[in-house]
Amino acid sequence: MNRFGPAALAASGLLHLARLDRFSLRSFTLDRYATPIAAAQLHAVIVLGLETSCDETGVALLDSEHGVLANALHSQVEMHRDYGGVVPELASRDHIRRLPSLLQRTLSEAKLGLLQVDAIAVTAGPGLVGALLVGASFGHALGYALGRPVIDIHHLEGHLLSPLLAQPRPEFPFVALLVSGGHTQLMQVNGVGRYHLLGETQDDAAGEAFDKTAQLLGLGYPGGPAVSRMAEFGVAGAFAFPRPMLHSGDLNFSFSGLKTAVLTAVRNVGDLCEQVRADVARAFVDAVVDVLVRKSLAALTRTGLRRLVVAGGVGANRQLRQALQRETQRAGIELFFPPQELCTDNGAMIAMAGLARLQTGAIATPLAFGVRPRWPLDSGN
Repeated sequence: MNRFGPAALAASGLLHLARLDRFSLRSFTLDRYATPIAAAQLHAVIVLGLETSCDETGVALLDSEHGVLANALHSQVEMHRDYGGVVPELASRDHIRRLPSLLQRTLSEAKLGLLQVDAIAVTAGPGLVGALLVGASFGHALGYALGRPVIDIHHLEGHLLSPLLAQPRPEFPFVALLVSGGHTQLMQVNGVGRYHLLGETQDDAAGEAFDKTAQLLGLGYPGGPAVSRMAEFGVAGAFAFPRPMLHSGDLNFSFSGLKTAVLTAVRNVGDLCEQVRADVARAFVDAVVDVLVRKSLAALTRTGLRRLVVAGGVGANRQLRQALQRETQRAGIELFFPPQELCTDNGAMIAMAGLARLQTGAIATPLAFGVRPRWPLDSGN
């Protein structure tokens, strides 16, 4: 029978994640999607990217010659908002529900059939183990059914290479500032898979500090965008917050002390009117941005490189972008960001990393796969 059903899913290990009568690929039949590949397309490579490391389900199709053909994303923010953070079990179940329809949407938008996909890239780590297993099982099941190579991708490598989807593209080598909800790192990037850790947070990531500050100010979850918007109305200098590890002599970060400073300020004020909340937000954002910018410039000085790439969800922060643009322009440094819509987790960045890995010959075996909830980016992948 010309369909991808229980046999392919069982081979992928997906049976332990969902009941097949509720989650299958039965709607994706070869009769419906098996469009012949035109001769003119044979020299191009089309990669399907799947991202399910945390609370966003991302599916994208990337053409090696024409860029992103389709990029579908579902955010679970509303589902987790009442809990004040991501609930892993709920995240995994929602990925199971969303992946088939998002795949169908991207194929339809790109006007492609499944057999026109040349390779599949899946996020294998780091992240929530259940969420990672959903995406990896789904991707490897497709690889098995289609007879296509499947590439396991490091989530942060996806962020790191996401500026390659924009124009102009950065050339290797460069320094990368990876800053997101769960990670804050400075990396020296000499090429695909050639990463050297320069510094990282010793406790909380910058994104975690944003979320905690939002909770203290009564702004809800997720906190980053809300804190940044409120900071626009704050008075500079109304509060003085520390710049942790700014003079540590290395390139590491720390944000737990800054969170404590915000907590102390909120408690001392007592009654938080709208202006005071804006002033606290402004002082917090100024402190985080100051540390990130000055550490990034120090990393450039230490390595002797003249290109800086900023990636990760916090890379969309307007205050950070403005400060980096101002300081790098002053220093004659080339600055690169991914497109605004690709700063958060998405399938396009995973497809981009998969394409880069595919070109280096790094291909996984569809029937042998695993996930790595903890996975240092400079561990050799």
